[in-house]
Amino acid sequence: MKKVLLLPLFTVIFFAQLASAKTIEVDVHGMTCALCVDSLNRTFEKMADVSKVKVSMKMKKVRLETESESPTIEKIKQAILDAGFTPTKVTVIADARIKESN
Repeated sequence: MKKVLLLPLFTVIFFAQLASAKTIEVDVHGMTCALCVDSLNRTFEKMADVSKVKVSMKMKKVRLETESESPTIEKIKQAILDAGFTPTKVTVIADARIKESN
């Protein structure tokens, strides 16, 4: 009986987490070397609610996977500025929708 009750509960929790998860992609100006990539990686790996970080020097982008509505776009932009770079374009990918912010 417990197994029958737990399965729907885990299903609801799993899909609720997926619904709030999102991917944020930020174009970054000023990234020129491997140390830049490392700096941004370390910045976002320390940030709460960021589950995955991918920094591409070639594409000059940071891609973050978050587990909730936090961190905010403004907090992400500020973290990039604090690391010494300039965020130029932010794209939020959630529920197959794409939102752009400059």
